[in-house]
Parts: sequence; C-alpha cells; structure tokens
Amino acid sequence: MEALTLLIALVALVIAVIAFQRTGGIKELRQEVDNLSSRSENVRERTANILDRFEKVVRGKSKSTPPPANPEPDKEPESHPSAKAE
Repeated sequence: MEALTLLIALVALVIAVIAFQRTGGIKELRQEVDNLSSRSENVRERTANILDRFEKVVRGKSKSTPPPANPEPDKEPESHPSAKAE
C-alpha cells in the first residue's frame, strides 16, 4: 500500500514538472520578475517626484533653513529673577 502511495506521488511530481516546463519554466519566471522589478522602480521614481513636488507646494518654493538656536552667542543667558533675590 505504501508503494502505491509513493508511485502516485512520483507520477504527480512528473506531471507537475511537465506542466511547469510547458508554461514557460524558469526563463519565463525570470522575465516576469525582471518586468515587475522595472515597473516597481518606475513607480518608485514617479512617487518620489510627486512627493518632491508636494513638499515644494507645502513648504514653499525655497527651502528655508531653521533659525539658529542661539542668535547672539556673545550675550550671557539672563538669570531668573528669583535667583537675584538670594
């Protein structure tokens, strides 16, 4: 009985391999992967361009730099009024 099960499994495997070869096999599969890779790269570039344009619209035409954290470094920081009371 086990031999019959093994024989059926091997016949099913052979049929599956033949069907795979008839539908294009590995070469066709690689072509599809390459095709999808190029399409996804194209979509990624278009998305990046759209987001770049959207950023320019939201932030304005020129990207402004944030103001410096300490505009006048020569001045000492003012002490708190309660610190003078001591």
